[in-house]
Amino acid sequence: MAVHAHPDDESSKGAATTAKYVAEGVDVLVVTCTGGERGSVLNPKMDRPDVWANIADIRRAEMDAARAILGVEQAWLGFVDSGLPEGDPLPPLPEGCFARQDVDEAAGPLVRLMREFRPHVVTTYDEEGGYPHPDHIMTHKISVAAFDAAGVPERYPDLGEPWQPLKLYYDIVFSKGKILVLHEAILAAGFESPYEEWIKRGEGRTDKGPRITTRVDCAEYFPVRDDALRAHATQIDPDGFWFQVPMEVQQRAWPTEDFQLVRSLVDSAMPESDLFAGIA
Repeated sequence: MAVHAHPDDESSKGAATTAKYVAEGVDVLVVTCTGGERGSVLNPKMDRPDVWANIADIRRAEMDAARAILGVEQAWLGFVDSGLPEGDPLPPLPEGCFARQDVDEAAGPLVRLMREFRPHVVTTYDEEGGYPHPDHIMTHKISVAAFDAAGVPERYPDLGEPWQPLKLYYDIVFSKGKILVLHEAILAAGFESPYEEWIKRGEGRTDKGPRITTRVDCAEYFPVRDDALRAHATQIDPDGFWFQVPMEVQQRAWPTEDFQLVRSLVDSAMPESDLFAGIA
């Protein structure tokens, strides 16, 4: 089970790992907490009045297309996108949005899904949300709460038979090491690196590389990941940043997607190369 905040997150975070496990016969459920109703249109070709007028329906259709490409099952939790507040001071979050929900109440629908789908492994975001979007941080909170509660009979007794997932991981999408390796590989291949500004902005920031416990070799599925990303046409510019690094450079220089194991009820040797390590 991969728990994400918005439609498109499932295709930019751990998507090649998802596609790999699907190809190996694993049942994968993507849980999408919100409809992405307040998201920006980041593809200039889609920044049109007709798109904005139907953004909620369009984003659902994009999610369905990406789901089919990845080969996963998908479920909506039904919360309303909180938007990304901007300004100084930041404006209050909208009434009724996902990030303003009570964590225990908001975790209930996810507990129900865990008990119905019965995953052995759950992936989600770290305490910073991967990046500090209020919906990503809330996704982290309810994922941890649901993981801890799903197997306890006294918790949420009306939401199905208890089921305890065995491992909980955080996606580590970017680390200092990964950015530097890709940057140098791109330059060595004779291309302009899109990571120049990232490296400058990242100076002084905490590096999440040391948190990585698990590297899943999934380079074969990077093209599937990119196809799923392109399905989110309102969010992903096919001529934009995500696609500036030649595929063969990515596959050779950093062929893994990386995770941090944060809860485990089984024993596995570190570092891992498989999210199911230690699970019979």
